[in-house]
Amino acid sequence: ANAGLQLLGYTLAFLGLIGLIASTSMAEWKMSSYASDNIITAQAMYEGLWQACVHQSTGQMQCKVYDSLLQLPGEIQSTRGLMITSILLGAVALMVAAVGMKCTTCLADDKQQKSKVALAGGVLFIVADMVLALAATSWYGDKIRRKFFDPFTPTNSRYEFGKALYVAWGASALTLIGGSMLCCNCGSKATGKSYPPPRTAGRPGTDRV
Repeated sequence: ANAGLQLLGYTLAFLGLIGLIASTSMAEWKMSSYASDNIITAQAMYEGLWQACVHQSTGQMQCKVYDSLLQLPGEIQSTRGLMITSILLGAVALMVAAVGMKCTTCLADDKQQKSKVALAGGVLFIVADMVLALAATSWYGDKIRRKFFDPFTPTNSRYEFGKALYVAWGASALTLIGGSMLCCNCGSKATGKSYPPPRTAGRPGTDRV
């Protein structure tokens, strides 16, 4: 992989990590839905991982932070933990990948080791994305979908996907693409040290039997 491909992958992964941080802090993980209902409401409700908000038709929004962690539903606790772990692992991947990039001076004397470090950073990005962030957001979204189509769920208690989910899915895609670009170093054949050709003992024509 050339330096340009590495820099592009690192930039995409960095933007994806910023998107994951933004989506985790947003309150619009799910929003109230009144599909198939003729009732006109003057407010919209949003729920996130940290707080619940009510948006009035006048433009005012009131939010309340969740009082107790233990009283939260299991999907919120699990999603919150997975997203935080994904962000922390992504931060570690940023530092590891920066060391292994060709445009940095770290490990400049050992190109083979530098390539392996960049590969490790890409793998960490993929793990932070697919195993943690993408799994958490997809599972949370599936919970919303199941409750929405559940016939026993009241109409005024149904929710749809919020903006935070779309931001998280877009950020996961950027992180996955960026990590994959960094992993392209696996196919490079950079060598850390060059050795001179071996010398033959003695001068030509002086070999003895």
